[in-house]
Amino acid sequence: MATHSSSSSSPEVSVAAAETAWSDLRTLVGAEHVRAAIAEDAVDGVVPQMVIEPGSPEEVAGALKIATSAGLHVIPRGGGTKMDWGNLLRNNESRSGELLLSTRRLNRIVEHAWGDMTATVEAGCTFQRFQQTLAQHGQRLALDPLWPDSATIGGILATNDSGALRVRIGSLRDLIIGITLALPDGTLAKSGGKVVKNVAGYDLPKLATGSLGTLGIITQAIFRLHPVPRESRTLSFSNSEGGTSDGGSMNTLALAIQDCNMVPTGVQIRAGSASTPELGLHELDLRFEGTATGCEAQIEQTLRIASGARRIESPADVWNVRSTLWSGAEPSLVCKFSLLPVDLGTFLDLIRKASALLHLPWRLVAQAVGVGYLRIEGSDVAVLLHAVEDLRKKLESRGGSLVILRCPLEIKSKIDVWGSAGDALPLMRSIKAQFDRTGVLNPGRFVGGI
Repeated sequence: MATHSSSSSSPEVSVAAAETAWSDLRTLVGAEHVRAAIAEDAVDGVVPQMVIEPGSPEEVAGALKIATSAGLHVIPRGGGTKMDWGNLLRNNESRSGELLLSTRRLNRIVEHAWGDMTATVEAGCTFQRFQQTLAQHGQRLALDPLWPDSATIGGILATNDSGALRVRIGSLRDLIIGITLALPDGTLAKSGGKVVKNVAGYDLPKLATGSLGTLGIITQAIFRLHPVPRESRTLSFSNSEGGTSDGGSMNTLALAIQDCNMVPTGVQIRAGSASTPELGLHELDLRFEGTATGCEAQIEQTLRIASGARRIESPADVWNVRSTLWSGAEPSLVCKFSLLPVDLGTFLDLIRKASALLHLPWRLVAQAVGVGYLRIEGSDVAVLLHAVEDLRKKLESRGGSLVILRCPLEIKSKIDVWGSAGDALPLMRSIKAQFDRTGVLNPGRFVGGI
């Protein structure tokens, strides 16, 4: 039978080979855990042929080996909250070769070594359920990802989704100490261990974090934990008066807070155009955690430093406000940007000028570590594309970056959502080739079309 190939790096896929693979997959995980894909399983408009739900790391590895041998493309999925992140999927031209592999059944909390403050969890466990279990011993994974009730551990790791806590605790790569990856050749690769001071072996956990499932499928992870704080207090400030605002002064206040001897666990700037008053114009949120006495002392010191700013009531659920950037008028773009913290005020000015010139409403939530999220709305897709390309160019010229997380398919087909990888791209391609020689996992969706 004739075969077809989508790229020189992908194995050829025949209908006969695909049918054999489907049969082998049913035998591996049970027929009740393999089904035909439906429209809701589509990834950027591409509907895979089949969906499989393995029940163990060994079944994940076995499924990958079968798929690789048959030349199938594999799309990993956890809770499905971020399936539209990344570039367009590079299809199999034969249209018989997309397999969506769900980690839904890999949802066990394997071990909570509360005395050592570490925990091992499977990739399909939701973040909320994991936190609830850890809280029984007064501990937590010090992370605040998007959509915690449905986002899974594996998906959070694959997309490197960290929130405001990173200003004090560190990023996700600082919290993970061990990982198990199922590789396309059927190998289960393990790295790290169950103790915090583990320096043996290759640092596979950090490499897999943020790789968007293009190197292997995460099946288990081990994390270092932190105590649940006794108290948590939030202060919010605004310098908007009479319809005017200055984003730079709010950033100056944020930097001043971090430069003193206080230890906030959240420093967040919220901003928006005049047409989005629900977020305010330029507002600053600060969070302090610890004992009641410690929190009060830091609040008093903050109020002295911020004597020139207007204190306001903190919005409800203020530390999950970045999730609201995924709702609003369409079409829109949602982007993640990074820059030097001192450049945030300048970036806010650039956005405001572009918004006024092109009549584009916008909202922004930025963390004081120099990472933030921006939503831009507009009725003309071409204008949106021009705006984001201009902002990206200006950020990259100053050593920053801008990654498009969500956008219309018309825009995604014309631009690399990740931006420039610089001189790191050859190394990234080499790593991809070592782990996934035939381009089976999420082909095309990562940086530079990897």
